[in-house]
Amino acid sequence: MSTALEGLDPRLVWKYFGEISRIPRCSKQEGKIVRYVKETARTLGLESRSDSSGNVVVKKPASPGKEHVPMLALQGHLDMVCEKNKDTVHDFSKDPITIIRDGAFLKAQGTTLGADNGIAVATNLAIMEDRSLQHGPLEFLFTVDEETGLTGAANLKPGFLESRTLINLDSEEEGALYVGCSGGRNTAATWRFESSTVPARHAPGLLTVRGLRGGHSGLEIDKGRGNAVKILNRVLVVLGDAGVRVAAIDGGNKHNAIPREAEARVFILEKQWEEAMETVKGMNEALRAELKTVDPDLTVTLERTRGGRRGKVLKKAFQRKLLGALSALPHGVMKMSADIPGLVETSTNVAVISSSGRSIQMVTSQRSSVASEIDEICHSVSSIFELSGASVKAGDGYPAWTPNMDSPVLKLARETYRSLFGKDPEVKAIHAGLECGIIGEKMPGTDMVSFGPTLEMVHSPEERIHIESVDRYWRFLLAILRNFS
Repeated sequence: MSTALEGLDPRLVWKYFGEISRIPRCSKQEGKIVRYVKETARTLGLESRSDSSGNVVVKKPASPGKEHVPMLALQGHLDMVCEKNKDTVHDFSKDPITIIRDGAFLKAQGTTLGADNGIAVATNLAIMEDRSLQHGPLEFLFTVDEETGLTGAANLKPGFLESRTLINLDSEEEGALYVGCSGGRNTAATWRFESSTVPARHAPGLLTVRGLRGGHSGLEIDKGRGNAVKILNRVLVVLGDAGVRVAAIDGGNKHNAIPREAEARVFILEKQWEEAMETVKGMNEALRAELKTVDPDLTVTLERTRGGRRGKVLKKAFQRKLLGALSALPHGVMKMSADIPGLVETSTNVAVISSSGRSIQMVTSQRSSVASEIDEICHSVSSIFELSGASVKAGDGYPAWTPNMDSPVLKLARETYRSLFGKDPEVKAIHAGLECGIIGEKMPGTDMVSFGPTLEMVHSPEERIHIESVDRYWRFLLAILRNFS
């Protein structure tokens, strides 16, 4: 076990969290963690099976005296967002996550921690092993590829899961019960690379945006954090007005993460280098002032790079059109809910831009708890792309989870929390995609609630989990298992 996990309770949960932190499990690369879960089930003498997508279900019989209780499912996803800082040397396909203790939290060394949703996986494995617990018959549903489109849940087939009550363990605020989530969709654009040769007397340089906190494009979208792609574009617009030519622009990594870093390769007229450096310095100061409270470590830099003056740059007209489109793209909260105070109803995230010799591609993501509003914001984003000459591709999306305030499992969870901790839990909806929306669509009538320990800054290398909240979450879950009937 990692030294950062020594002495922590609940012991079994942290034991398994440490073990799975050594197993590669980026989205769409869950083969090793699937095998680990199935092998663990076999070692514990439990029945398991998987489907063609890689989803796994494990069954555990009821404890003595609880055989009459209906089947209950506990669910989490096996994959994680694999993000690291640019200066961190880490290969997610083979290197273990390095866990460190940071006061009241656990985090990773320069990478995402994988507590989203590794804590659910560890919880399920711990319950699978612990034969002292009181519970009815249980199913443990481990889904794949949640982070890149919830495709594991989307491919669930009727009959794979027997339970008609399900607890999703993929929420991130201890003391909150989630009963609804937003739906979402991606909108992508591709521009054909319109290039020309590098103009005479222009020297190469690299413009970079670093130091942003980023975060989950649903959970942190209302925090006002900087978007590296949008910031980079702002600087390029100003430099472009002074004649700077863009050769490539790249930023962001995941559709569901606010971009933390971005860079552009540029060519600048030799005699204008000093002026360009002063322009970037001034913009760095202005941008840092704008974001000093939420992103105090932002840095925008321009440096000369080695290399000749050969190569390609964007044609002037295409550069103007591309940067104009990026300027016009909305990012952030579009509308707050009028029904649930503090809930973001609709948002959009300018997520990823990447350059190749033939094209420039961009991915954006839209979320809303109102289906018609997803249609509208996707149409707005698509229209900007189309007006700038890009070809547009819309993703299939995923459904919202509509709250059911009369849910029996919600009632049980509220009563259990109040009995344990002497206070009422908050009942909320979340501006993010939970698999509950798809599971409810695939298995109509399934009664669901979602909760978890406190996680912060997921989908970024600043991700961390509050240690003591895990113990409260664990005791709460075990009490629900005892009380479920």
